[in-house]
Amino acid sequence: MDDNIIEDQNKLPELKLDAKQARGFLSFYRTLPSDPRAVRFFDRRDYYTAHGENATFVAKTYYRTTTAMRQLGSGSDALSSVSVSKNMFETIARDLLLERTDHTLELYEGSGSNWKLVKSGTPGNLGSFEDVLFSNNEMLDTPVVVALCPNFRENGCTVGLGYIDLTKRVLGLAEFLDDSHFTNVESSLVALGCKECLLPIESGKSSERRPLLDALSRCGVMLTERKKSEFKTRDLVQDLGRLVKGSIEPVRDLISGFEFAPGSLGALLSYAELLADESNYGSYSIRRYNLDSYMRLDSAAMRALNVMESKTDANKNFSLFGLLNRTCTAGMGKRLLHMWLKQPLLDVNEINVRLDLVQAFVEDAALRQDLRQHLKGISDIERLMHNLGRRRAGLQHLVKLYQSSIRLPYIRSALQQYDGQFSSLIKERYLDPLDVLTDDDHLNKFIGLVEASVDLDQLENGEYMISSSYDPALAALKDEQESLDRQIHSLHTQTAFDLDLPLDKALKLDKGTQFGHVFRITKKEEPKIRKKLSTQFIVLETRKDGVKFTNTKLKKLGDQYQKVLEEYKNCQKELVNRVVQTAATFSEVFESLAGLLSELDVLLSFADLASSCPTPYTRPDISPPDVGDIILEGSRHPCVEAQDWVNFIPNDCKLIRGKSWFQIITGPNMGGKSTFIRQIGVNVLMAQIGSFVPCDKASISVRDCIFARVGASDCQLRGVSTFMQEMLETASILKGATNKSLIIIDELGRGTSTYDGFGLAWAICEHLVEVIGAPTLFATHFHELTALTDENSNHELHKKQLVGVANYHVSAHIDSSSRKLTMLYKVEPGACDQSFGIHVAEFANFPASVVALAREKASELEDFSPSEVISNDSKEEVGSKRKRVVDPSDMSKGVAWAHKFLKKFADLPLEKMDFQQALQQVKKMKDDLAKDAIDCSWLQQFL
Repeated sequence: MDDNIIEDQNKLPELKLDAKQARGFLSFYRTLPSDPRAVRFFDRRDYYTAHGENATFVAKTYYRTTTAMRQLGSGSDALSSVSVSKNMFETIARDLLLERTDHTLELYEGSGSNWKLVKSGTPGNLGSFEDVLFSNNEMLDTPVVVALCPNFRENGCTVGLGYIDLTKRVLGLAEFLDDSHFTNVESSLVALGCKECLLPIESGKSSERRPLLDALSRCGVMLTERKKSEFKTRDLVQDLGRLVKGSIEPVRDLISGFEFAPGSLGALLSYAELLADESNYGSYSIRRYNLDSYMRLDSAAMRALNVMESKTDANKNFSLFGLLNRTCTAGMGKRLLHMWLKQPLLDVNEINVRLDLVQAFVEDAALRQDLRQHLKGISDIERLMHNLGRRRAGLQHLVKLYQSSIRLPYIRSALQQYDGQFSSLIKERYLDPLDVLTDDDHLNKFIGLVEASVDLDQLENGEYMISSSYDPALAALKDEQESLDRQIHSLHTQTAFDLDLPLDKALKLDKGTQFGHVFRITKKEEPKIRKKLSTQFIVLETRKDGVKFTNTKLKKLGDQYQKVLEEYKNCQKELVNRVVQTAATFSEVFESLAGLLSELDVLLSFADLASSCPTPYTRPDISPPDVGDIILEGSRHPCVEAQDWVNFIPNDCKLIRGKSWFQIITGPNMGGKSTFIRQIGVNVLMAQIGSFVPCDKASISVRDCIFARVGASDCQLRGVSTFMQEMLETASILKGATNKSLIIIDELGRGTSTYDGFGLAWAICEHLVEVIGAPTLFATHFHELTALTDENSNHELHKKQLVGVANYHVSAHIDSSSRKLTMLYKVEPGACDQSFGIHVAEFANFPASVVALAREKASELEDFSPSEVISNDSKEEVGSKRKRVVDPSDMSKGVAWAHKFLKKFADLPLEKMDFQQALQQVKKMKDDLAKDAIDCSWLQQFL
C-alpha cells in the first residue's frame, strides 16, 4: 500500500469543479444523513473525491498527511475535500472492506446537485464492490454475515444464529445455550470466518449485552444494529422457498426445529436484500450449523497459535496459514485452507481419510509434482460461477472455465497412474467423481458449447468473440463484412494505381472512429497529387502525420461496413447473453468440480510441505477423544523452525492419562516454555485438519477444543486491565473446557501480587485437574506450584491426592565461576529448582549495582517454598531471615478455604453488578475469610 500512497501523492488528481458545480454539490452534500461508519466517495469519472470528515480520514490514514486536502467552496461554507485516483480508490476499498471492520463504503455517481448512491458495501457484504476488490487480486476468504438473536434467561442465554455466505450462496442456522462469556458464540464466529454481525437494538440489558459485544470485538467483527422488528419469521419459509434450490418441504421442516434462529435468518435476508435480485432465486442451499461438528477455537487460541496471517508478520512463514499455503489453483485452494484451519475435524475416520491422501502424495513425488503442475492452470471456478450466477459474466469468464475444463483429462490421467496402497481411496474420492463430471452430459457438453460458440482463434489477439459459424444470422453478417472489406481493399489498390503511388508505402488505408475508412498520404507526397486531390477527392484533415482524404465510393463502402459492424456487434451481444445463460445451467457441475479440485489442491499443499522441509514431517496416529494419549516425540514448532535464523531444538511431549495429563512447566524466561506449549497446540491443530506434523513420531487423541491463554495484552481502552483480561480469559476456559479439550496456559497470575497470583494459580490448577480433567500444559514462574505433584503422604499439602500431574522444566546452565546463563531449550522431567529472573536481567545489561542488590533482596525473600513459609512469629529477631516449617494440616486447611473463596468469587455475576455492589460483596467475602484465617497461620500471610 505504501508504494501506492507515495506514487499517488506525487500525482494527486486535481479537483476540477467550477463555482456552479461546487455550489450544486455542496447543497446535495448537506442533505446526506449522518453516518459515522460510512466512508463516502463520489465518482468524478477520471478520479474520485471524499469530503468532510471522510476527507480528513482518507488524508490521515492513506496519504499520512493533511496537505493532500483542498477546500471546496469558500468562507464558512467551505468543505474539506480530497481527490483520489482510481488505483488509490481500489487500495482504500480493499483496506476498508477486507482488512478493517470499522467502516462501510458508499459510492455515488452524478453531477451538480444530482447525485445518487450506486454501490454500498460492508466487510460482510462486498457484493457491489467485487469488481473493484478482485479484478486484480485473488479472493482469499469468503466473508460471512451472521445475525444473532440472544434470549437472556436465568440459567444463561439461548442464542439463535443465522448466517449467509454470499459468495458460496449458503444459508445456515444454529441454536444453542451459551454461558455469560459467550464462548459458543465466539467459537462459531471464528469457525464461520464472520466479518459482520447483526444484533437487535433492544436485546437485553446493557450489563447482559456487554460480554456479547466484547466477544464480537475480540473476533474483529463489525457490529451492525438493526430494529427488533426485522428479526421476524413471517413469510420466511415462503421467501426461502424462492431462494433455496429444490422443494420447500425440507426447508419448512428445518425451520420448524428452531425457536430463535429463524428470526436471525429473516433479518439477514432483509439486510442483504437477497429477494430484490432475481438472479438469487433457486441458487442458495440451506443447512443446519452444528457447533459440535468441528474443533472449537476462540479468538485467543487463534492468536496464540498464530493460525492466520497478520499484517505485522515479518514473512509468510510466521503464521500457520502462510506456512501451509502452497496451493496452486487461483484462490480456491487458499479459501479452503482458510476454512479448514478454522474448522479442524473431530471425526477420526475423516481425519484419517485426509491423512491417507496426504501420505499417498508424500510417497509418490512424481504424482505430486505432476498434479501440482496441472492445478496451476486451474482458474478460480467458484468466483467465475459466482459472476455467472449474478449475470456479470462475459465470454472471457466462459473461456477461463473452458481452459480449466480441458485440463481435467490430464489430472485424471495423472491420478490413474497411481498404483500405491491408497489407489482405491483415490478412485473413490477423485477418479469416480471426475468420470461423472466429465462425461457427455456434463463438462464435455460445456466444452462442446464453448468450442462451437467462441472463436478460439481470436484468443491469441486477446479478443473474445462469438464464432461466426455458431449462428446463421451472424455468419451472414460476417460474410457481408468480409465482402465489404475486400471491396474497400480493391478500391485502395485501384486508387494507388490511379494516383501512381506505391500501395501501403505512400498511400495508406486508415480506419478510425472519427472518419471511418480514409486514405492517407504524407505531407511530402501531397504536392505530387495536389491537382487530383482537389478535383477527384474530398480532403478531410491535414496534420503533421499527413493528409487524410476520401471519395464518394470509399465513403459509401465505409458507411456500409460500419452499419454491418454495428449489426454484427448487436447480434453477438445477444448470442453472448444466450451462451452465458446456457453456461450458467452447469453451475452444480462446476460447484462439485471446484470442491474436488480445491480439496486436492490443499492436500497436495500439505504433502509438498511435509516432504520438502529440511526435517520431514510425519503422519500422526489418531485416536478418539476418550481413549489414547497425546505423545509427540521430537516435536518442533513448524513456524519457528521455518525462520532462516533458527536452529530448532526438538522436544518430546508425553501427555499420558493418569500420569502426566496435567504438566507444570517451569524454567527461565527466554528458555523456550512458551514456544514449547504453543507447538503442542499447533501440532494437534495440524493433525486434526489432516496434515502431517513436525515430529519424529506422533499419536494424538482428538481434542474438541483448544483453549490457549498466553500473554494477556492490556485492554485499557475498554476499561479492562491486564489482570482482568487474564481473569476473563481464564474464566472462559473454566466454563467452556471439557475433559476432551486441550488447555494451554502461559504465566497465569502475574498481574497481581505474588501471593494472590500464586493462590489463584494453585486453585485454578486444582480445578483443572479435579473438575475438568483436560490435558493441560501450564507454564509458570511460580516454581512453588510444582508441589502439586508431591506424592509424599507425610507432606500433606492438600488432603486429596491429585492424579496425573507431572513436573517438567526447560533446562538452563549456569557457569559456577562466571555465573553466566546458557539456555539449553530442552524440556526435561522434574521441577525447576530456582528462578532465573536476575540472570536474564544480566543478559539485558542491567547495571552491576542493580543486579547485586536484586540478588541480596531475592535471597532475603527466598523462604516461600512448599515446606518453608514466612511465619508471623514475633519472637524471631527482627531483620533476620524468618523461616518456619508450617504444619501440613494447617496449610491443607488454608488451601481448602482459599479454594472455597475463589470458587465463590468465580461464581459472582460481576457482569450484572455495578461497581459498588461488587466491592461490597468482595469485602464481605474477604471479611469471612479473615475470620476463618484466625486459626490458620498459613492463610493469614495472604491477608
